[in-house]
Amino acid sequence: MKTADPWSVPVIVVQIPDTGLHRDIEADSAARDAMAGVAGLREVLSAQASLDVTPERGGRVHVTGRVRARVGQTCVVTLDPIENEIDEPIDLIFAPPEQIPELSDLVDEAAESDSEIPDPPEPIINGVIDLGRLATDALFLAVDPYPRRPDAVFEPLIVAADPLDHPFAALQALQLDAKPPGSKKQPKKPGGGKGG
Repeated sequence: MKTADPWSVPVIVVQIPDTGLHRDIEADSAARDAMAGVAGLREVLSAQASLDVTPERGGRVHVTGRVRARVGQTCVVTLDPIENEIDEPIDLIFAPPEQIPELSDLVDEAAESDSEIPDPPEPIINGVIDLGRLATDALFLAVDPYPRRPDAVFEPLIVAADPLDHPFAALQALQLDAKPPGSKKQPKKPGGGKGG
């Protein structure tokens, strides 16, 4: 069962004027809490997007703009709570679902040439583009998976060199455990049988 998107701001495509429209959207606290849960973040302190939605030929829609957010994470080095700023550009084409295979082929052709590779189009689902979901996806992609404080330095534990610490120390210890001293069977000496 598909869960609801944490931040949803639907726009009905047929209601977009020919001149396009501009939307400034901001996630409320419930949406930010849900986003933090989905992304595994400590918290999402703020999330807003400024987007221009422009209709194009063939029923396609071009969405450009930026998503900005402040997220709470945990430093991977010190485990201290930290906050990171996100400022991510958005530039995507949405197309009716039946056009997606054809447009994806054009992207593949561009990948084979030296021209700049466009992003494959996103499908317009049930005549609606969800700007909140688009902003959420961009935000999640921009989150640093290994956040660290600017002054955090990973210092490996320095231990004094142990003369017994070498690559074969563990093997040597196993051999000593397996064969206690004096248990080694001595081969018989030639001619050292019974009797004299």
